[in-house]
Amino acid sequence: MRFLHTADWHIGKKLHGYDLLENQKAAMEEILAIAKKEAVDAIIIAGDLYDRSVPGIESIELLNKQFIQMNLEAELPILAVSGNHDSATRLATGGPWYKQRNFHLHTTLEEALVPVEFPEVQFFLLPYFEPIAARLYFEDDSLKTIGQAVGRVVEAMASAFDPNKKQVLVSHFFVAGSLRTDSETSVEVGGLDAVPVDVFAAFDYVALGHLHSKNAIKEGKVRYSGSLLKYSLSEINDEKGVWLIDSQTMEPVFQALTPLQDIQHYQASFAELTNPTIYQTLDRQAFWHFEITDRAIIPNMMNQLREIYPFVLTVERTNGHDVVVQTTKKRSKKWHRQLS
Repeated sequence: MRFLHTADWHIGKKLHGYDLLENQKAAMEEILAIAKKEAVDAIIIAGDLYDRSVPGIESIELLNKQFIQMNLEAELPILAVSGNHDSATRLATGGPWYKQRNFHLHTTLEEALVPVEFPEVQFFLLPYFEPIAARLYFEDDSLKTIGQAVGRVVEAMASAFDPNKKQVLVSHFFVAGSLRTDSETSVEVGGLDAVPVDVFAAFDYVALGHLHSKNAIKEGKVRYSGSLLKYSLSEINDEKGVWLIDSQTMEPVFQALTPLQDIQHYQASFAELTNPTIYQTLDRQAFWHFEITDRAIIPNMMNQLREIYPFVLTVERTNGHDVVVQTTKKRSKKWHRQLS
């Protein structure tokens, strides 16, 4: 069996105010193309399908269309869980009907304990949850941290393991020792929000969502897929894509995605950036982070740049800039220039 691991689509998310729906649509269509080309038997989406618990109409329409293409038209099974950005209750709507089409979207602990069965693999779909959910479900007040709670859930899952099959966990948590990027929800390393990696020892592969870099952790069989797109400047050098896994080896192979609009960086003077000889060699439709070498004040700088580069994210001064300061002495005004 072959399956594809993706996560953190965050449909509806904006980048410095810019709408990303077309970029997200292109990325999801590329994932479907990869799934068809590689003849995968299932697509895993490890949480954070939406960016908000109450997504906009356009976001809902886009995701619905993509699921129709993947699941109904291409007839690919989907194995998904809700993440911390999703509303588990809203995503659960229609779940019993989805399962009739091999679309398994789990949003509760109770569902997570029943594996989705394939001839060679059992998939356990564990959505994001808070420790109190485990305390109530297991009636165990000793489950204080998310690490303890996930550990108790994994123990319950193990009782359903088929020794003749491989076991894969799909989940959405922060694993202790992982590296974060700026676009993720703030979490504490080692605190209530961290799950020890050894909790997952019983599984043959762990398909995680929550952190936005595929390099967030590399503990062999425990992997983050990374986000669908680059959602912050801290991810400018992070390659986005999906993992492809064959159940015979359980060795993940990374397949990169080609962004519709990439985030790019360029350092130059303002005169160079507005020089046709320079800007005609650049991808002006990309999202840009500029470092300007000028110190002089440039009136209306951002608007001038956006006339050439419509998707400027940020402009940074590499050498600081000149500041004009007004001082008053004995009813007379004196202007002087101060370098900052």
